[in-house]
Amino acid sequence: MSHSFSKSRRLMLTASAATLALPRIALAAYPDKPIKIIVPWAPGGSTDAIARALAQSMSEGLKQSVIVDNRAGAGGQIGTDFAAKSPADGYTLSIVELPHAIAPAVVAKVPYDLLRDFSPISLIGTSPMILFANSSANDLKGFVKSSTPSLPSAIAHSGSGTSSHLVGELFAKATKTKFTMVPYRGSAPALTDVAAGIVAGHFATLASGASLMSAGKIKPLAVTSRRRMDTPSMRNVPTMAELGFKDFEVNQWWALVAPSTTSIDTLEMVRTQTLKSLSDPKVFERLSTLGIDLKGSSRDATRAFMRAESERWQAVAKGIGLQPQ
Repeated sequence: MSHSFSKSRRLMLTASAATLALPRIALAAYPDKPIKIIVPWAPGGSTDAIARALAQSMSEGLKQSVIVDNRAGAGGQIGTDFAAKSPADGYTLSIVELPHAIAPAVVAKVPYDLLRDFSPISLIGTSPMILFANSSANDLKGFVKSSTPSLPSAIAHSGSGTSSHLVGELFAKATKTKFTMVPYRGSAPALTDVAAGIVAGHFATLASGASLMSAGKIKPLAVTSRRRMDTPSMRNVPTMAELGFKDFEVNQWWALVAPSTTSIDTLEMVRTQTLKSLSDPKVFERLSTLGIDLKGSSRDATRAFMRAESERWQAVAKGIGLQPQ
């Protein structure tokens, strides 16, 4: 009896050990196929630039292809919803950012919940917003004066609930000026139309506007950071505070996330590689020249940051009278 019991017990323990080993065997094989980073905007913007720099470095570190998948539309909702509903196996990651914290305050039905449907991996970085205008514009004062109640100037934004949308509304309120807000599928097409004179301006990051600015087709009029940017091309551009709007401060941010039920082991493996990539000299050189301050973080710190940003922008939207639509 006792011999039989011992034999059964050994079989049970062996089976249990095998079962416990399965996740580790699966993890050891990760990644054994290409990983996608979803960018919920059109190619050419700041998020796209960040994703491509990270993807190249992560591909080298993980010894597996990391592909950028642009899924633009609906103010970032289409791509983000796709990412939220993807298998939680570590092969679909996504970049979320300031617009995702803003959206619940201004969009009536967001198809995903930033804090519920995603597991944070790490912050990636921050960058101030810049008001870009056509190269013929002189300064912020002239830009504001050119918009009249009878013929308001058009400010492009990247869709309802995006950072460029809310910053544009904040700008209109701060300057007590009427503007027409025009939605686009991302900063890249918006800035192309700014350069062509189709719309008057657009709030975007340096990463989005750098190429058109260096070509002399658009002009930076002001930055939304507390201090001037330290990049050579932006050192002479004043802050909104310098121009009389002392409380006008907005910083774009980006974080890497995965579907909410992704295993902690997988999340930590990706986070470790993300931090290595953020310290990669090639990534630093490419993104710091675009005015992006790279900063990694723990998963808990990332979640706390995203929660605080969501609460902040709900208060901002309420303060300027925006209602979910």
